[in-house]
Amino acid sequence: MNKDELEGRGESVKGKAKETFGDMTGDERMKNEGTADRAAGKTQETFGRGKRKVGEAIEDLGDKIGG
Repeated sequence: MNKDELEGRGESVKGKAKETFGDMTGDERMKNEGTADRAAGKTQETFGRGKRKVGEAIEDLGDKIGG
């Protein structure tokens, strides 16, 4: 897991907490912020996962060429 994946997951968790708090208190603005934070977190986590997969593929290719 890389930095983008970890930060994205953290942002998603924070967003979920905001959404839940917004639901419980009836604060629509907080709920909407949470939804936005979750979406941003999932995007960052997906980007990080893709970046990691590309790195792994490059390493595998290097192993095949060099070995």
